[in-house]
Amino acid sequence: MPSSFALQDQTLLSHALDGLTFGFAALSATGELIYANAWVTARLREHEPSGFLGLWDSESRDRLLAALPLVVPGNGVRELALGTADGLPVRVSLEARPGATASVAVTIRPVAEGAGGDGAADDRRLALIEIGNLLRDLEDPAEIAYRVAEVLGRTLKVSRAGYGTIDPVAETITVERDWNAPGITTLAGLLRFRDYGSYIDDLKRGVTAVVTDARTDPRTAATADALAGISALSFINMPVTERGGFVALLYLNHEHPRAWPEEEISFVSEVASRTRVAVERRRAEHELRTLAKDLERQVVERTYERDRVWTLSSDILVVADTDTRLLSVNPAWTAILGWSERDTVGRSYLDFVHPDDIFRTQDETGHLSDGEATLRFENRYRTADGGLRTLSWRAVPSEGLIFAVARDVSAEREREAALEVTQEQLRQAQKMDAIGNLTGGVAHDFNNLLQVISGNLQLLATDVSGNERAERRVANAMAGVTRGSKLAAQLLAFGRRQPLAPKVVNIGRFIRDMDELLRRALGEAIDVETVIAGGLWNTLVDPSNVENALLNLAINARDAMNGQGRLTVEAGNALLDDAYAKAHGDLRPGQYVMLAVTDTGAGIPQDILGQVFDPFFTTKPEGRGTGLGLSMVYGFVKQSGGHVKIYSEPGEGTTVKIYLPRSVQGEDRVVEVEEEGVRGGDETILVAEDDEAVRETVVGLLADLGYRVLKARDAESALSIIESGIAIDLLFTDVVMPGPLRSPELARKAAERQPGIGVLFTSGYTENAIVHGGRLDEGVELLSKPYSREALARKIRHVLAGRVPRTPGDPKAAPAPSMPSPKGAPASLRVLVVEDDALIRMSIAEMLESRGHIVFEAGDGIEAMRWHGAEDIDILLTDVGLPGMNGVEVAERMREAQPSLPVLFATGDQTANGVERDARTAIIVKPYGVADLIEAIGRITRGS
Repeated sequence: MPSSFALQDQTLLSHALDGLTFGFAALSATGELIYANAWVTARLREHEPSGFLGLWDSESRDRLLAALPLVVPGNGVRELALGTADGLPVRVSLEARPGATASVAVTIRPVAEGAGGDGAADDRRLALIEIGNLLRDLEDPAEIAYRVAEVLGRTLKVSRAGYGTIDPVAETITVERDWNAPGITTLAGLLRFRDYGSYIDDLKRGVTAVVTDARTDPRTAATADALAGISALSFINMPVTERGGFVALLYLNHEHPRAWPEEEISFVSEVASRTRVAVERRRAEHELRTLAKDLERQVVERTYERDRVWTLSSDILVVADTDTRLLSVNPAWTAILGWSERDTVGRSYLDFVHPDDIFRTQDETGHLSDGEATLRFENRYRTADGGLRTLSWRAVPSEGLIFAVARDVSAEREREAALEVTQEQLRQAQKMDAIGNLTGGVAHDFNNLLQVISGNLQLLATDVSGNERAERRVANAMAGVTRGSKLAAQLLAFGRRQPLAPKVVNIGRFIRDMDELLRRALGEAIDVETVIAGGLWNTLVDPSNVENALLNLAINARDAMNGQGRLTVEAGNALLDDAYAKAHGDLRPGQYVMLAVTDTGAGIPQDILGQVFDPFFTTKPEGRGTGLGLSMVYGFVKQSGGHVKIYSEPGEGTTVKIYLPRSVQGEDRVVEVEEEGVRGGDETILVAEDDEAVRETVVGLLADLGYRVLKARDAESALSIIESGIAIDLLFTDVVMPGPLRSPELARKAAERQPGIGVLFTSGYTENAIVHGGRLDEGVELLSKPYSREALARKIRHVLAGRVPRTPGDPKAAPAPSMPSPKGAPASLRVLVVEDDALIRMSIAEMLESRGHIVFEAGDGIEAMRWHGAEDIDILLTDVGLPGMNGVEVAERMREAQPSLPVLFATGDQTANGVERDARTAIIVKPYGVADLIEAIGRITRGS
């Protein structure tokens, strides 16, 4: 029970409160009355049963209920300017007192009391206090703007008050919510300033717009009706600026004209300033809270992501100290290297590094200890199963720790190594191809030159027969031709361009047959040993090239041993697997016959071992070798689909191994045919050769052998002769000739037109015309340049003997008449050919002459005009593009003297600009054949 002293104190306090000249009450946070003094009790009797809230007008009641929850201990006193139900203006103070039974202590004083007689000023002062409380307690910027507008509107007793954001460019205001007196409509939404006057110009300059009567103010007179429509005949618009920009507006509207005293404008300015600061502060606080929450979320997400990266990363992640001790490893460490975390943490990472990489790794650790980051470092780590993985590291030091990430690049390095091998093989192949193309071109021209020299020397030999001195000189010259021919053959062999005539042979038997030849070539001071494995497989290879290769290797070995030592020749079966084939480029895995030559010579230094197969590279003293021996071996073996490998140790000797593909076919028995003497004949031979000197030499050799010889400068000319019907026994044609018609095609057409004709090809370089896969096409006969008179005679007889003889009834057995001329064309014409290219002009002339026509040749328009003036011309055949006077001009000038002259224009231009076609004017497009030419002549000469 409370003591008597406590009860006495409560009685005294109650008497004291009842004696006050103003009201005092205690309320709960919901407005329930807990205590009231006599001043309050006296007024409550008039408003029963409404209770304490019945003392106030409706607006004041709402404001009081809104303020009560905001009154908390330690938050100071809140003051409100309210109105009672009987119209008495009062000032209400609200304060929460910790420990008191009541939640809120309420003090009610009439405004006149202590206001100094200026009620409006007191209202403004109270309003500032209330606004201060609002700005302190409210968080939402929109709510702050509304509640401040409410206090302003109520204090200044205007129709409307509000706060809006501005778009100075569009000249609009956006109002989220505004306070409106009873009966006034809200302006919430978007409004355009220009719809209500020109005062926006003042606002944009930062000047407050004050209008007492919109109907008389020049800025709003024209829009007064619009302003009246929104209850704003008088108003204050106060701009709010930030960083020099017009960003917001505090506005007060009244529905009737109204004066705005200076103290009210200052009051509004003060409120606007406080409101702007509070609103921006709340927005900044809101942004900071949002940012803090976002940062917190990001931290959580990043932590989660970091943990997931650590766990799920396919790269190795480690933390170690600068003493190389591993502190933490992620699961990828175990996945890649196989070492568990328990086997790893606490150990030095050097324990896992390949021994050859430890020193480099220690050096890199030293750089990290000095604070230098590792951007890229590769080393090899041992795996738990005994293997190796290549790791590429990036690492950074921080506070005595090393944070590192490693990517397994083992597969990449293997691919790079394989790519490097492939690129080296490609470079080698490109080098071989380039040298092959070079040697092919050189060999073609070189062999043509040798053929001219050789043929003329052989013809000369007959003329100087009996002159010993001259015969000796001719013999020396022929020896030089032979050496040149061998040199060209070696170049072609290296470039894999020589024509091969492979046979299925047994290398073992082949070596035994060469044993005596090798011993004679090497001399008695070199001991030759041959080792032939039992069950040796056959191989498909050109026997003469195998002999040359083996002889070249033996001679190289002799020179390496300085003529004294041991030479071992081995032959055996070999199986080259996929791994070996992959490491050596274009080699196919499979079964091979191995031929090895081993010497006990000086050996070859490792730094030049890779160059020994290059053409013209030699380790012999100057003048003792061409550097083409091993090149020839290399090219021949590669062209045969094989492989060659060289092993050498300085001071120990050298072994060269040749691998030739196995053949499952039976061995071809090579029968030695005794060569018969030189024999000629009386058959007809057509020689097709583009080189004039070679052509004349061959014609001389054949004529000397008794043959009837026809000649042509290219395949087209040769075909024209064949088509003329002249019986021909043998076509002797160069393989490589200019023109659209290739030699193999010429041979095919020749066989079609004259069945039984023999065909013999000749060339110093065959390209791929009759050689495919390095081998002569089936049934093809080839005589390689340069050749001797004896070789030519034997080969001609060989081909003639092997051809299918004609039957007596064969219409081709005797010379046939020329192909009949096209219908309407004269059998013989006098044709003027005008062409600036001499070779083309000669070719056209030969085609026309083969048809029995008479041809006059001119190289330009001036020469053509001279012929036309001197001879009777039946037809003009002219190129369009001539030097000086073009073909069209030549034709026009000739037709001035001979209007009916038929003209045939020969041109490479399909459009033939400038040529007008008619019944006596035609065009033939280059290239063209004899049939095309004769048909075109027939078209323009019909009816002549």
